Amino acid sequence: MHTIPSPDPLPRAAGQSWRLTLAVVFVAQLLSIVGFAFTLPFIPFYIRELGVTDERLVPLWAGFILASSALVMAFFSPLWGWLSDRYGRKIMVERAMFGGAVITFAMGLIDTVWQLLLLRMLSGAATGTISASIAMISTVVPRQNLGASLGLLQVAVFLGMTLGPWIGGFLAESIGYRSTFMTGGVILLMGGLLVLGGAREKFVRPSAEELRKSGRLVSLLRYAGFPALLALFFVFEFTLDFVAPILPLFIETLCDTGGGGVALTTGMLYAASGGAAALAAGGIGALSDRIGYKRILIFTLALTALSMILHALAASIAQLALLRVLYGLAAGAILPAMNALVGRLVPPDSYGKAYGLAASMTCLGMAAGPFFGGIMASGWGYRWPFVLVGAMIALIALPTLGAIRMRAR
Repeated sequence: MHTIPSPDPLPRAAGQSWRLTLAVVFVAQLLSIVGFAFTLPFIPFYIRELGVTDERLVPLWAGFILASSALVMAFFSPLWGWLSDRYGRKIMVERAMFGGAVITFAMGLIDTVWQLLLLRMLSGAATGTISASIAMISTVVPRQNLGASLGLLQVAVFLGMTLGPWIGGFLAESIGYRSTFMTGGVILLMGGLLVLGGAREKFVRPSAEELRKSGRLVSLLRYAGFPALLALFFVFEFTLDFVAPILPLFIETLCDTGGGGVALTTGMLYAASGGAAALAAGGIGALSDRIGYKRILIFTLALTALSMILHALAASIAQLALLRVLYGLAAGAILPAMNALVGRLVPPDSYGKAYGLAASMTCLGMAAGPFFGGIMASGWGYRWPFVLVGAMIALIALPTLGAIRMRAR
């Protein structure tokens, strides 16, 4: 088993230029997530507009469509990570943002639910802005600032998840679903142009000998604790996305504003959890560098499990809003801590492959979660999935985290 590599005193980008690159990638990541998240409040409702009228099929189609993108991304993420170690990380960020811009814009031009499914699959193959940005930042910032920097990057993700659904829900009510997709594509294009012109990466292509020493993708599994950490990426994302196709429909059952305000209400609730998660990621990202990533993970995973179980008991939009804030505060610190652990368990010259594998496990969870969540909701209703999610986090994620601690020793 490989041991944990010692921290590098300086990043590959010398001097203080890493601060500018971090700021540019932060803004670009914020724009990209806003563009993607525009559609979250109304995917099930857009499916209805595309011709699916059987209400029992709506959550199934929502699960299939969300799962398809993630499943395809699970296969392509390691490939993009492998290429980033050889040709640079910045070009991978640009590929993900420009590809997402074209595909998201095209989603507003379709006529059938099958076309939406196809475009979602293409999106999974071409995008992946989060893992690409994480790999780039991890090789640019000093190792002693890794947790704080990745926490800041996660703030951009959560802010995007806050603003995107809220603005997207408002636009969906005002200009329709199709124009909202097109607007999201334009915002993604702006993020890609910002990275193209503003981000700096002093990447030196490794020699054949360095590539041979870095090993293949499977060689990363020999690093202590890394396989268990990959399992935790899958479990957390599976439980997170298990309720993804259910939440808008569950909100609809509690909403008393009438059918016309459901998309806006859904966007506001997504915004509540996203804003809380952004606050948590920004504050705890730097704190985890000092008190340890695993301690943060133990507490936040337990709190996430509790908040999910309480979702099933919500009887009004107000109660659900409070629970979404609690959930956001709990879940906001989990991904920055896990990504920082990846940066401490593997050497920098393998960051592309490592974060590619982490993204692959995340995407497998994103694919399996909505698929099984949609099936369960179709037969059991919209409350029981939240109970199952909370129980799974408590029974599976926490013991997996214990395995990471044991292997790290």
